[in-house]
Amino acid sequence: MQPIISIRNLNKTYDSGFTALKKVNLEINRGEIFALLGPNGAGKTTLIGIVCGLVNPTSGTVLADGYDIISDYRRARARIGLVPQEISTDIFEKVHDTVTFSRGLFGKPPNPAWIERLLRQLSLWDKRDTVIKAISGGMKRRVMIAKALAHEPQILFLDEPTAGVDVELRRDMWEMIRGLRDSGVTIILTTHYIEEAEEMADRIGVINHGEIVVVDHTAALMKKLGRKELRVHLQNPLDRIPEALNDYSLSLAADGHELVYSFDTQREHTGIPGLLRRLNELGIEFKDLHSRESSLEDIFVSLVRAPS
Repeated sequence: MQPIISIRNLNKTYDSGFTALKKVNLEINRGEIFALLGPNGAGKTTLIGIVCGLVNPTSGTVLADGYDIISDYRRARARIGLVPQEISTDIFEKVHDTVTFSRGLFGKPPNPAWIERLLRQLSLWDKRDTVIKAISGGMKRRVMIAKALAHEPQILFLDEPTAGVDVELRRDMWEMIRGLRDSGVTIILTTHYIEEAEEMADRIGVINHGEIVVVDHTAALMKKLGRKELRVHLQNPLDRIPEALNDYSLSLAADGHELVYSFDTQREHTGIPGLLRRLNELGIEFKDLHSRESSLEDIFVSLVRAPS
Protein backbone atom coordinates (compact mmCIF):
# COMPACT_ATOMS: atom_id res chain seq x y z
CA MET A 1 0.00 0.00 0.00
CA GLN A 2 1.28 3.47 -0.90
CA PRO A 3 2.08 5.55 2.18
CA ILE A 4 -0.18 8.55 2.70
CA ILE A 5 2.85 10.72 3.56
CA SER A 6 6.20 10.16 1.89
CA ILE A 7 9.22 12.27 2.84
CA ARG A 8 12.47 11.93 0.91
CA ASN A 9 15.86 13.50 1.72
CA LEU A 10 14.24 16.47 3.41
CA ASN A 11 16.56 19.26 4.56
CA LYS A 12 15.88 22.62 6.13
CA THR A 13 18.47 25.30 6.88
CA TYR A 14 17.20 28.68 8.05
CA ASP A 15 18.68 32.01 6.94
CA SER A 16 20.51 32.21 10.25
CA GLY A 17 22.49 29.15 9.24
CA PHE A 18 20.76 26.83 11.69
CA THR A 19 20.08 23.40 10.20
CA ALA A 20 16.76 22.16 11.55
CA LEU A 21 16.38 19.00 9.43
CA LYS A 22 19.05 16.74 7.93
CA LYS A 23 18.17 14.22 5.20
CA VAL A 24 14.91 13.15 6.79
CA ASN A 25 13.31 10.08 5.22
CA LEU A 26 9.97 8.98 6.58
CA GLU A 27 6.85 7.18 5.40
CA ILE A 28 3.56 7.28 7.28
CA ASN A 29 0.99 4.63 6.49
CA ARG A 30 -2.62 5.28 5.65
CA GLY A 31 -4.97 4.85 8.61
CA GLU A 32 -2.39 4.67 11.40
CA ILE A 33 -1.67 6.72 14.49
CA PHE A 34 1.96 7.79 14.23
CA ALA A 35 3.63 9.45 17.21
CA LEU A 36 6.55 11.77 16.50
CA LEU A 37 8.67 12.21 19.61
CA GLY A 38 11.67 14.40 20.26
CA PRO A 39 13.06 16.92 22.74
CA ASN A 40 12.49 20.65 22.32
CA GLY A 41 14.40 21.92 19.30
CA ALA A 42 14.67 18.46 17.73
CA GLY A 43 12.91 19.49 14.51
CA LYS A 44 9.33 18.32 15.11
CA THR A 45 7.70 21.69 14.50
CA THR A 46 9.79 22.36 11.38
CA LEU A 47 8.93 18.95 9.95
CA ILE A 48 5.21 19.43 10.56
CA GLY A 49 5.37 22.97 9.20
CA ILE A 50 6.93 21.75 5.94
CA VAL A 51 4.40 18.96 5.42
CA CYS A 52 1.55 21.39 6.11
CA GLY A 53 2.93 24.02 3.74
CA LEU A 54 3.80 26.56 6.42
CA VAL A 55 7.59 26.30 6.05
CA ASN A 56 9.57 26.03 2.83
CA PRO A 57 12.07 23.16 2.66
CA THR A 58 15.65 23.77 1.58
CA SER A 59 15.69 20.54 -0.41
CA GLY A 60 13.92 17.20 -0.63
CA THR A 61 10.40 16.11 -1.52
CA VAL A 62 7.20 15.58 0.44
CA LEU A 63 4.09 13.88 -0.94
CA ALA A 64 0.73 14.04 0.83
CA ASP A 65 -1.65 11.39 -0.48
CA GLY A 66 0.45 11.35 -3.65
CA TYR A 67 0.50 15.12 -4.19
CA ASP A 68 3.70 17.16 -3.99
CA ILE A 69 3.41 19.83 -1.31
CA ILE A 70 5.26 22.35 -3.51
CA SER A 71 4.18 21.74 -7.11
CA ASP A 72 0.62 20.69 -6.21
CA TYR A 73 0.17 22.68 -3.03
CA ARG A 74 -3.62 23.11 -3.10
CA ARG A 75 -4.44 19.43 -3.54
CA ALA A 76 -1.84 18.39 -0.99
CA ARG A 77 -2.96 20.94 1.60
CA ALA A 78 -6.64 20.05 1.11
CA ARG A 79 -5.84 16.57 2.37
CA ILE A 80 -4.29 17.82 5.60
CA GLY A 81 -5.81 19.11 8.81
CA LEU A 82 -3.60 20.77 11.42
CA VAL A 83 -4.33 21.30 15.10
CA PRO A 84 -1.54 23.54 16.42
CA GLN A 85 -0.40 23.45 20.00
CA GLU A 86 -1.52 27.01 20.64
CA ILE A 87 -5.26 27.69 20.63
CA SER A 88 -5.75 30.33 17.94
CA THR A 89 -9.25 31.23 16.81
CA ASP A 90 -11.64 34.16 16.93
CA ILE A 91 -12.92 34.01 20.49
CA PHE A 92 -15.95 36.16 19.63
CA GLU A 93 -17.23 33.73 16.95
CA LYS A 94 -19.80 31.06 17.71
CA VAL A 95 -18.60 27.46 17.64
CA HIS A 96 -20.76 26.41 14.67
CA ASP A 97 -19.89 29.51 12.65
CA THR A 98 -16.12 29.21 13.01
CA VAL A 99 -16.12 25.52 12.05
CA THR A 100 -18.34 26.21 9.04
CA PHE A 101 -16.07 29.08 7.98
CA SER A 102 -13.00 26.83 8.17
CA ARG A 103 -14.63 24.41 5.72
CA GLY A 104 -15.26 27.24 3.28
CA LEU A 105 -11.60 28.30 3.38
CA PHE A 106 -10.74 25.10 1.51
CA GLY A 107 -13.35 25.72 -1.16
CA LYS A 108 -15.63 22.97 0.11
CA PRO A 109 -19.36 23.45 -0.53
CA PRO A 110 -21.63 23.83 2.51
CA ASN A 111 -22.46 20.56 4.23
CA PRO A 112 -24.53 21.19 7.37
CA ALA A 113 -24.95 17.44 7.97
CA TRP A 114 -21.17 16.93 8.13
CA ILE A 115 -20.67 19.90 10.45
CA GLU A 116 -23.40 18.59 12.76
CA ARG A 117 -21.90 15.10 12.76
CA LEU A 118 -18.46 16.52 13.53
CA LEU A 119 -19.68 18.69 16.38
CA ARG A 120 -21.65 15.81 17.86
CA GLN A 121 -18.63 13.51 17.60
CA LEU A 122 -16.55 16.07 19.49
CA SER A 123 -19.29 16.69 22.09
CA LEU A 124 -19.66 20.28 20.87
CA TRP A 125 -23.18 20.19 19.46
CA ASP A 126 -24.75 21.55 22.65
CA LYS A 127 -22.26 24.44 22.47
CA ARG A 128 -22.78 25.19 18.78
CA ASP A 129 -24.33 28.61 19.39
CA THR A 130 -21.98 29.54 22.22
CA VAL A 131 -19.30 32.18 21.72
CA ILE A 132 -15.86 30.54 21.91
CA LYS A 133 -14.77 32.99 24.60
CA ALA A 134 -17.36 31.48 26.94
CA ILE A 135 -16.34 27.81 26.71
CA SER A 136 -13.66 25.94 28.66
CA GLY A 137 -10.07 25.39 27.57
CA GLY A 138 -10.76 21.74 26.82
CA MET A 139 -13.74 22.69 24.67
CA LYS A 140 -11.64 25.28 22.83
CA ARG A 141 -9.16 22.53 21.96
CA ARG A 142 -12.03 20.42 20.64
CA VAL A 143 -13.09 23.39 18.49
CA MET A 144 -9.58 23.50 17.04
CA ILE A 145 -9.89 19.83 16.11
CA ALA A 146 -13.33 20.45 14.57
CA LYS A 147 -11.91 23.28 12.47
CA ALA A 148 -9.07 21.06 11.29
CA LEU A 149 -11.54 18.34 10.27
CA ALA A 150 -14.17 20.64 8.74
CA HIS A 151 -12.88 20.13 5.18
CA GLU A 152 -12.77 16.31 5.61
CA PRO A 153 -8.99 15.77 5.39
CA GLN A 154 -7.46 12.32 5.19
CA ILE A 155 -4.47 13.38 7.32
CA LEU A 156 -4.64 15.07 10.73
CA PHE A 157 -1.66 16.57 12.56
CA LEU A 158 -2.15 16.97 16.30
CA ASP A 159 0.59 19.03 17.94
CA GLU A 160 0.43 18.41 21.70
CA PRO A 161 -3.37 17.91 21.62
CA THR A 162 -3.74 17.23 25.34
CA ALA A 163 -1.34 19.86 26.64
CA GLY A 164 -2.88 21.68 29.59
CA VAL A 165 -6.02 19.56 29.85
CA ASP A 166 -6.99 17.48 32.87
CA VAL A 167 -6.60 13.70 33.04
CA GLU A 168 -10.28 12.93 32.49
CA LEU A 169 -10.52 15.10 29.38
CA ARG A 170 -7.24 13.64 28.13
CA ARG A 171 -8.74 10.16 28.29
CA ASP A 172 -11.80 11.37 26.40
CA MET A 173 -9.59 12.86 23.71
CA TRP A 174 -7.64 9.62 23.37
CA GLU A 175 -10.89 7.81 22.66
CA MET A 176 -11.90 10.48 20.17
CA ILE A 177 -8.56 10.21 18.36
CA ARG A 178 -8.90 6.43 18.12
CA GLY A 179 -12.37 6.96 16.70
CA LEU A 180 -10.97 9.27 14.03
CA ARG A 181 -8.38 6.64 13.12
CA ASP A 182 -11.11 3.99 12.90
CA SER A 183 -13.03 6.25 10.50
CA GLY A 184 -10.03 6.27 8.14
CA VAL A 185 -8.19 9.43 9.17
CA THR A 186 -4.41 9.11 9.49
CA ILE A 187 -3.23 10.73 12.74
CA ILE A 188 0.24 12.20 13.27
CA LEU A 189 0.69 13.06 16.92
CA THR A 190 3.37 14.96 18.77
CA THR A 191 3.32 14.80 22.53
CA HIS A 192 5.45 15.31 25.62
CA TYR A 193 3.37 12.72 27.44
CA ILE A 194 5.39 9.60 26.63
CA GLU A 195 2.75 7.29 28.10
CA GLU A 196 0.29 8.84 25.64
CA ALA A 197 2.38 7.70 22.69
CA GLU A 198 2.91 4.27 24.23
CA GLU A 199 -0.81 3.74 24.72
CA MET A 200 -2.12 5.24 21.47
CA ALA A 201 0.41 4.98 18.66
CA ASP A 202 0.63 2.17 16.12
CA ARG A 203 4.16 3.31 15.28
CA ILE A 204 6.62 5.71 16.86
CA GLY A 205 9.32 7.87 15.32
CA VAL A 206 11.99 9.65 17.34
CA ILE A 207 13.68 12.77 15.96
CA ASN A 208 16.73 14.40 17.51
CA HIS A 209 19.05 17.14 16.22
CA GLY A 210 17.03 17.23 12.99
CA GLU A 211 17.52 13.56 12.20
CA ILE A 212 15.19 10.57 12.48
CA VAL A 213 16.77 8.32 15.10
CA VAL A 214 14.37 5.38 14.92
CA VAL A 215 10.96 4.43 13.46
CA ASP A 216 9.21 1.23 14.46
CA HIS A 217 5.97 -0.30 15.64
CA THR A 218 5.41 0.52 19.28
CA ALA A 219 5.50 -3.09 20.48
CA ALA A 220 8.57 -3.88 18.37
CA LEU A 221 10.38 -0.82 19.69
CA MET A 222 9.65 -1.81 23.26
CA LYS A 223 10.88 -5.34 22.59
CA LYS A 224 13.95 -4.33 20.60
CA LEU A 225 15.26 -1.54 22.82
CA GLY A 226 13.68 -2.40 26.13
CA ARG A 227 15.65 -3.67 29.08
CA LYS A 228 14.64 -5.22 32.35
CA GLU A 229 15.94 -4.59 35.83
CA LEU A 230 16.01 -7.02 38.70
CA ARG A 231 16.29 -5.32 42.07
CA VAL A 232 17.67 -7.54 44.80
CA HIS A 233 16.85 -6.22 48.27
CA LEU A 234 19.64 -7.33 50.56
CA GLN A 235 19.35 -8.54 54.14
CA ASN A 236 22.52 -6.66 55.07
CA PRO A 237 24.02 -3.67 53.25
CA LEU A 238 27.17 -3.92 51.10
CA ASP A 239 29.95 -1.34 50.96
CA ARG A 240 30.82 -2.34 47.40
CA ILE A 241 30.04 -4.96 44.78
CA PRO A 242 32.30 -8.01 45.25
CA GLU A 243 34.77 -8.72 42.43
CA ALA A 244 33.23 -12.18 42.10
CA LEU A 245 30.15 -10.47 40.63
CA ASN A 246 32.01 -8.51 37.95
CA ASP A 247 30.56 -10.75 35.23
CA TYR A 248 27.13 -9.28 35.88
CA SER A 249 25.83 -5.83 34.96
CA LEU A 250 25.24 -4.69 38.52
CA SER A 251 24.97 -1.41 40.35
CA LEU A 252 24.66 -0.77 44.06
CA ALA A 253 22.07 1.56 45.54
CA ALA A 254 23.39 4.45 47.59
CA ASP A 255 22.45 2.92 50.92
CA GLY A 256 23.98 -0.45 49.99
CA HIS A 257 20.74 -2.34 50.60
CA GLU A 258 19.91 -3.02 46.97
CA LEU A 259 21.68 -4.58 43.98
CA VAL A 260 20.28 -3.62 40.58
CA TYR A 261 20.85 -6.10 37.76
CA SER A 262 20.15 -4.96 34.17
CA PHE A 263 19.62 -7.48 31.40
CA ASP A 264 18.57 -7.42 27.75
CA THR A 265 15.03 -8.60 27.03
CA GLN A 266 16.25 -10.00 23.69
CA ARG A 267 18.64 -12.47 25.26
CA GLU A 268 17.54 -16.08 25.46
CA HIS A 269 19.06 -16.44 28.93
CA THR A 270 18.63 -13.69 31.49
CA GLY A 271 21.48 -14.76 33.76
CA ILE A 272 19.26 -14.41 36.82
CA PRO A 273 19.57 -18.02 38.08
CA GLY A 274 23.35 -17.80 37.87
CA LEU A 275 23.37 -14.47 39.70
CA LEU A 276 21.23 -15.81 42.54
CA ARG A 277 23.44 -18.91 42.86
CA ARG A 278 26.55 -16.69 42.99
CA LEU A 279 24.99 -14.54 45.71
CA ASN A 280 24.25 -17.69 47.72
CA GLU A 281 27.82 -18.94 47.26
CA LEU A 282 29.14 -15.59 48.51
CA GLY A 283 26.86 -15.69 51.54
CA ILE A 284 24.99 -12.55 50.43
CA GLU A 285 21.46 -12.94 51.74
CA PHE A 286 18.49 -11.17 50.19
CA LYS A 287 14.93 -10.73 51.38
CA ASP A 288 13.05 -9.64 48.24
CA LEU A 289 13.27 -9.51 44.46
CA HIS A 290 11.51 -7.02 42.21
CA SER A 291 11.68 -6.77 38.41
CA ARG A 292 10.84 -3.79 36.19
CA GLU A 293 10.72 -3.48 32.41
CA SER A 294 11.83 -0.38 30.54
CA SER A 295 9.08 2.09 29.74
CA LEU A 296 8.90 3.96 26.47
CA GLU A 297 10.13 6.99 28.41
CA ASP A 298 13.30 5.10 29.37
CA ILE A 299 13.88 4.16 25.73
CA PHE A 300 13.20 7.70 24.54
CA VAL A 301 15.65 9.19 27.02
CA SER A 302 18.34 6.70 26.04
CA LEU A 303 17.88 7.51 22.35
CA VAL A 304 18.01 11.29 22.66
CA ARG A 305 20.96 11.17 25.05
CA ALA A 306 22.99 8.93 22.74
CA PRO A 307 25.94 10.71 21.05
CA SER A 308 24.93 12.21 17.70
